[in-house]
Amino acid sequence: MSVNELYTKFTRVWIPDATDVWKAAEITRDYREGEAVLHLRLEDDSTLEYPVGPKSNPLPFLRNPDILVGENDLTALSYLHEPAVLHNLRVRFLESNHIYTYCGIVLVAINPYEQLPIYGEEVINAYSGQNMGDMDPHIFAVAEEAYKQMARDERNQSIIVSGESGAGKTVSAKYAMRFFATVGGSANDANVEEKVLASSPIMEAIGNAKTTRNDNSSRFGKYIQIGFSRHYHIIGANMRTYLLEKSRVVFQAEDERNYHIFYQLCASASLPEFSELGLTSAEDFVYTSLGENVFIDGVNDADDFKKTRQAFTLLGIKDPSQISIFRILASVLHLGNIEICSERDGESCRISRNDIHLKHFCKLLGVELQQMEHWLCHRKLVTASETYVKSMASKQASNARDALAKHIYARLFDWIVEHINVVLQTSSKQHSFIGVLDIYGFETFEVNSFEQFCINYANEKLQQQFNSHVFKLEQDEYMKEQIPWTLIDFYDNQPCIDLIEARLGVLDLLDEECKVPRGTDQNWAQKLYKQHSSSAHFQKPRMSNTSFIIVHFADKVEYQCSGFLEKNRDTVYEEQINILKASQFQLVADLFSDKDDMASSKTSRVNVRAARSTPKAPNKEHRKTVGLQFRSSLHLLMETLNATTPHYVRCIKPNDCKEAFSFDSSRAVQQLRACGVLETIRISAAGYPSRWTYQDFFNRYRVLMRKSDMTSADRKLACRNLLETLVKEPDMFQFGRTKIFFRAGQVAYLEKLRADKFRAACIKIQKTVRGWLQRVRYRKIRTSAIMLQRYGRGYLARRYAEFLRLTQAALICQKQYRMVRERRAFLRVRQAVVTIQAYTRGMYTRRIYHEFLLHHRAMIIQKRVRGWLQRSKFRRARAAAIIIQCAYRRVLAKRQFKQLKIEARSAQHLRNLNTGMENKIVQLQRRMDDQSKEYRTQNEQLLLTNTTLGSEVTRLQQLLQQARSRQGDGGQLMSLQEELERLRAELQEAQTQRRRQEEEHQAEKLGLTQRVRHLEEENALLKCEKEELNQRILQQFENAAGDESMSLQAELDAERQRYQNLLKEFSRLEQRYDNMKEEMSLTKFHAGHQRNPSNQSSLESDSNYTSISTSEVGDTDDSIQMVEEMGVEKAAMDISLFMKLQKRVRELEQERRKLQASVDKFEELAKRKVTTVEPKVSEAKSAADRQETADAAYNNLKRQELELENKKLKNDLNELRKGVAERASQNNSSNELQEGYNALLSQLKAANEELEARKEEVLILRTQIVSTAQQLEGNQRLDNTDGSEVTSSEAPVDKEEAVRAYHGLCESKKLLEAQLQSQARQHSDELEALHTQIDLLKDDIEKKQEKLNDIMALSPEAQVEYSVQLEITRLTNDNLDLKELVEKLEKNERKLKKQLRIYMKRVQELEVSHSSRSKPELSRQVTVQRKEKDFEGMLEYCREDEALLVRTLITDIRPNSVSATVPCLPAYILFMCIRHADYINDDQKVESLLTATINTIKKVLKKHDDFETTSFWLANTSRLLHCLKQYSGDEAFMTQNTAKQNEHCLKNFDLSEYRQVLSDLSIQIYQQLIRVAEGIIQPMIVSAMLESESILSLAGVKTMGYRNRSSSMDTDGGGSSSYTLQALIRQLSQFHGIMRDHGLDPEIIGQVVRQLFHCINAITLNNLLLRKDVCSWSTGMQLRYNTSQMEEWLRGNNQYQSKAATMLEPIIQAAQLLQVKKKTSQDVEAICSLCSALTTQQIVKILNLYTPLNEFEERVTVSFIRNIQNRLQERNDPPLLLVDTKQTFPVLFPYTPSALSLETLHIPASLNLDFLIRV
Repeated sequence: MSVNELYTKFTRVWIPDATDVWKAAEITRDYREGEAVLHLRLEDDSTLEYPVGPKSNPLPFLRNPDILVGENDLTALSYLHEPAVLHNLRVRFLESNHIYTYCGIVLVAINPYEQLPIYGEEVINAYSGQNMGDMDPHIFAVAEEAYKQMARDERNQSIIVSGESGAGKTVSAKYAMRFFATVGGSANDANVEEKVLASSPIMEAIGNAKTTRNDNSSRFGKYIQIGFSRHYHIIGANMRTYLLEKSRVVFQAEDERNYHIFYQLCASASLPEFSELGLTSAEDFVYTSLGENVFIDGVNDADDFKKTRQAFTLLGIKDPSQISIFRILASVLHLGNIEICSERDGESCRISRNDIHLKHFCKLLGVELQQMEHWLCHRKLVTASETYVKSMASKQASNARDALAKHIYARLFDWIVEHINVVLQTSSKQHSFIGVLDIYGFETFEVNSFEQFCINYANEKLQQQFNSHVFKLEQDEYMKEQIPWTLIDFYDNQPCIDLIEARLGVLDLLDEECKVPRGTDQNWAQKLYKQHSSSAHFQKPRMSNTSFIIVHFADKVEYQCSGFLEKNRDTVYEEQINILKASQFQLVADLFSDKDDMASSKTSRVNVRAARSTPKAPNKEHRKTVGLQFRSSLHLLMETLNATTPHYVRCIKPNDCKEAFSFDSSRAVQQLRACGVLETIRISAAGYPSRWTYQDFFNRYRVLMRKSDMTSADRKLACRNLLETLVKEPDMFQFGRTKIFFRAGQVAYLEKLRADKFRAACIKIQKTVRGWLQRVRYRKIRTSAIMLQRYGRGYLARRYAEFLRLTQAALICQKQYRMVRERRAFLRVRQAVVTIQAYTRGMYTRRIYHEFLLHHRAMIIQKRVRGWLQRSKFRRARAAAIIIQCAYRRVLAKRQFKQLKIEARSAQHLRNLNTGMENKIVQLQRRMDDQSKEYRTQNEQLLLTNTTLGSEVTRLQQLLQQARSRQGDGGQLMSLQEELERLRAELQEAQTQRRRQEEEHQAEKLGLTQRVRHLEEENALLKCEKEELNQRILQQFENAAGDESMSLQAELDAERQRYQNLLKEFSRLEQRYDNMKEEMSLTKFHAGHQRNPSNQSSLESDSNYTSISTSEVGDTDDSIQMVEEMGVEKAAMDISLFMKLQKRVRELEQERRKLQASVDKFEELAKRKVTTVEPKVSEAKSAADRQETADAAYNNLKRQELELENKKLKNDLNELRKGVAERASQNNSSNELQEGYNALLSQLKAANEELEARKEEVLILRTQIVSTAQQLEGNQRLDNTDGSEVTSSEAPVDKEEAVRAYHGLCESKKLLEAQLQSQARQHSDELEALHTQIDLLKDDIEKKQEKLNDIMALSPEAQVEYSVQLEITRLTNDNLDLKELVEKLEKNERKLKKQLRIYMKRVQELEVSHSSRSKPELSRQVTVQRKEKDFEGMLEYCREDEALLVRTLITDIRPNSVSATVPCLPAYILFMCIRHADYINDDQKVESLLTATINTIKKVLKKHDDFETTSFWLANTSRLLHCLKQYSGDEAFMTQNTAKQNEHCLKNFDLSEYRQVLSDLSIQIYQQLIRVAEGIIQPMIVSAMLESESILSLAGVKTMGYRNRSSSMDTDGGGSSSYTLQALIRQLSQFHGIMRDHGLDPEIIGQVVRQLFHCINAITLNNLLLRKDVCSWSTGMQLRYNTSQMEEWLRGNNQYQSKAATMLEPIIQAAQLLQVKKKTSQDVEAICSLCSALTTQQIVKILNLYTPLNEFEERVTVSFIRNIQNRLQERNDPPLLLVDTKQTFPVLFPYTPSALSLETLHIPASLNLDFLIRV
């Protein structure tokens, strides 16, 4: 699409902002290509003219449609750029409170600074087994992806967690390990997963500290390898650490702390076992009080220390070892408090012998006090011949003490890590592992030292690995889909890495300087400047010689060289280490002993390696530096990561204030740029970021297709035809094997077309329906109005006639009465007024006279007094002034007189007066002469200037008149514009006044409406209270007895639940015991992944990271070469114009040189002729005329030339810019092409500037030629004798050229005017068309508003009913048809079953007849159906046949073999055998048979873990239990027996204990049945309830989901199976039919159904709460329909009363919540009353996840959600988000006696029970 199509009115864009980084705006006027200003309206309704330029300020970024805002995956956005990414993260974080977002393969995690309920075990279970992208983004999804790929691809995995300090890296890594520990728990009792999790508190205590950015910042990097067995259970772990910040032990910045363990120790110093440590408060120690704040808000160090000790204990570190560790840590604190005093000479120091901290230090470490005191202040110098002991200065000794403290802590840290690794080791063979890398992110502070350098170096390496992996995945995706692959240029930071680690790099030079005896940081800095000054990634600061700047991938960082050498050497004096080696404590001695021998003796299958190797000898030259160790460990880490499949988690710190859910855009953008997220976006945007499967694309955009394409079975062909029709540029999309790939912005364009299509359809439907409604309404109103008018007019006419008569009479009466009354009143008033006026006027006149008289007298007195006072004052002042003047003048006179007397006496005075008088006279004479000469010169110059100015004034007046004539039309235009502005202002004022009146009217109307509503609510409230009182009185008597029974029932259920849980635990332990026995008997491991069925199918596919063959590489090179050739051909089209311009410049340069030569020749001739014509008088006048003529010619020629060239260049420049813009829009994500076009534009600009300069020079030269020619002509006329010296051919040639140029300019001017006029006409036509379109749209909007008001007048229920009634009608008809079909199928099924039973009976009869013929010697026939007279319902068997009986009835029997017989036949047969044993009083036989039966049933259920077998034995076990109760002889169980059944009761034994055992076994079988059934239906639930399209009309609004990674699923196998609702219902029907056929009690069937429906509800609701793509109106509609179908199934199977329907209440309410309105306060009340089965967190979560699928829908506002939260605070719901899927309701086996008589039981011959004798 072109720029004119994209940047149109109402298009939303992003513009840069200083505060928010990016600010949203809307275009208010269509933009035309080439315009310099883009007219925008900001969100605060202010307008902005945004300057646009091709180079300095390009067009702003386009915003994504609202439907894409809040996407789970940033790469699913249509427009991929920085503001879109930032806005999407901001919306998800602030409005939806979603802290996780995908960005391709990267999980972006924003720290909420608040505990969220999204990490529970139920959340882990919800994410376990799911594909990445099926659920909302989560750290568990990444962990599950790694676990799944490890199991499927047989490849090790890595999770790389990075980010700034305080971004949440440690917490994310901790949750990932918790997921692995929960999902991949150990297969034995080693509890390895608990030990792995227990290592976290220890590492946080010894490796984490408080910084200014984070209260729990990890000051080291760690890589934890979690090992798995072949069955993918955790069998061990290994930890590597990197670059512990040792300097924090001895120094902390302001408001920071040391490592947590020190403060935990000090907080627990009062414990008895720590009394000998000598610890007090942390404020008393130097190493813990440097930050001036030893506490953290909300953190209890004492409680954390308890957790740390518990973790030590769990990892097998016993109390003595723990005490030893704490002794070493306490000694470090005491070491920091040792006071080193300087001696007087300043070159030595000492330590007081009474220093208590030194004593504690030596005591805790078990070393000699004197030796440590000596070597803390001295050091040993070893030369070739001698050894010296030298004293150290105080500063040097303090540094050595601090170095020793750091060394002790580092050794202890390494020892703890090694011990943890030893504990986490396993003897089993590790099959694979998952590594979790928690490493520091990119850091830059005001002062950056060696630690920041190493951290940023590590991030450079990780970023390089990340870029290459992202690039490889993108390439694999394209290759897999068979898309032509174009190489994408991505940032490669290898030059920066080479600068650091290559030969003579920063680290190499640092190590070299460390080897120099007197190497300094300054010398090292100078070497860096000399070696790397030419590197693009290295810079030298302007104001410093001891620092350097490295340009990293994220930012420029300035490092201070101070301290680099010391930290790199990590120098510790050998004498101090030797003292510690000789410690009397074994742990201290082991810490500092050489480890070479110990390491060589160890052999282990797990590679235990610390982050850096322990130095062998601190002072030896071959000791490795810290930088070298870190580089080696980093290379080892990169090798490990490259050998695994990485998964990336980028943690973002939203603000620096640690405020919950506060988002600072500038900080977020800075981290997004640093962590590689924007690089991922750039790589995705460079290709085809938007990807759709053909089916999804067809479902979404089929409204844009033709009817023939919609009915086509080939979805790929239909999609191809649609795209080729809609998108004209073929490069904007590609067709893959299974997906369609789109360029950035194309999905937004398709969404716009789809919305326009829907809008047009809606308008057409609304137009037709509203027109019909209005016509019907008009006819009714017209008929009624005519009738009312007829009757009303007659009535009004009669009333009016009567009114006229009465009015006339009343007027006459009133006239007479009013005349008399008014006249009398007037006369009275006039008489009174005259009297009052007379008296009043007299009084006022007398009062005025008296006042005037008093004023006159007072004025006379005042005049006299004031005159006297002024005269007196004047006389006094004059006398005083005279006296003062006399005195002052006397003083001055005396002073002057004395001075004159002194001067008169001195002769020097006279000499001074005469000195220099002569010189002054001479100088004055010379000055007068100079001034006279200067005056004459100025007069001459003045005359010349006046002449020149006169001619200039005349020329300027002419130019002014010409300019005024040209500007006449402009003034008229300005006046018209001013008039237009005035009219606009008046219109705006009128609109404002109208709006104000409407608002007042609305406010008044709203107040009245609220008042009426308030009164109605009060009335309704009173009615409700009345009804509640009546109901309360009626229910008081009904609930009196019910409460007691309900409480007893609840207590019984609780007790039963506890008992069944214990029984479940017993069965689990028994199962585990059997498993262990089987494992011991096995000698080989069996390969396979025993996780879940979803992973079984994925094992068939190979690794997704296949190697590339040579042929593929060759094809890639050929494609690259083709692309490059095409790019060159396209670029040549734009460069051709530039070459023409350069050719034109060269031509002008040659012309300028020719003209300059001719000018020089004419000037020489002019000089020769000037001397001959100087005496002539007419020279001045002719020169003035020639000057004026030359100026006019110059101006005209210059203006015409400039206009022509300017227009030509503008046209060329516009064409060039258009081509560049089109190329940039096609390749807007390619920086290489963009830079090439920018360079081309810059060259074009330079060429234009050079062309302008050349044109200016040519014009000047041409003007000079013309003027010179005129001068020569005049000279020839004055002097004909010298005219022969000038050639007569040159001037005419120049004149002809000027004439030709002039004519060419005139023609081009006419052509340009014609073009401008045509363009003006075209623009005016377009403007009129746009105005017409705007008017039409306004009319449509008004009509829509009227219709919308009519609909809004309806109640909410009526609106919903109106919008859905047609759809419900159609669905009801379809449902009825399906029901009829199901009933027919069920009838056929019942007929077939009956026929099958008949055939089975016939087969059995044939078998009986065959057995009777083959065995004539048998005297009894047990298969005969007739009843024998002496049969008492007992079966006798021999003791030897017991095993055969158990094997036949339990082990070998199949449920389908006895399906045609009496249900629970094995139970009846077993009980009949028990009856006979009781009859003969054989207790051993009874006990043996029951024990063998119970044990065999357990074994069978363990072997056959399917639903049919489990249901079969649950029915038989419960039936055997009921038989034992029914025939026990207890009166409580005999009430429903027949007389014959009472005769069959047991006579000799009480089997109540066995009844309890059978009851326990029944509970275990029930729990197994539930587990098996849930395992079968669990994969179906989400697909059937949320994803299947039960209502086909809603398929077109399927949401655009997350772009699944190819590694997340088995795409080769066709993907995962999708289940429909009918499949789920069929499965439930199958379960119900199996249980019913097996004779399971209806009560137990109801409990099973209730439990399964709870599972359906829990899984559905949990997925709904964790998936943004299904929280929409259409999903709510689908879900409501699905739940109604489930309720219909319950009714059809007589299970509606089993409380199973109540299990669906939460998802029913969730579906209703997705469908109801979510705007007003009434909607808030409706939602709160509706969603009673949902918790507050669930309601808020669904509202946050609600996503509109079309632009016609609106998002739920944040204020609406806040109102919901405030309204639901009074509920006091538990803080529960997800439903517990593992919750099991207590099962109850009600006593159900059998009506079957034992003597009538028939035993089929197929069971082969011939050894049983009927008794």
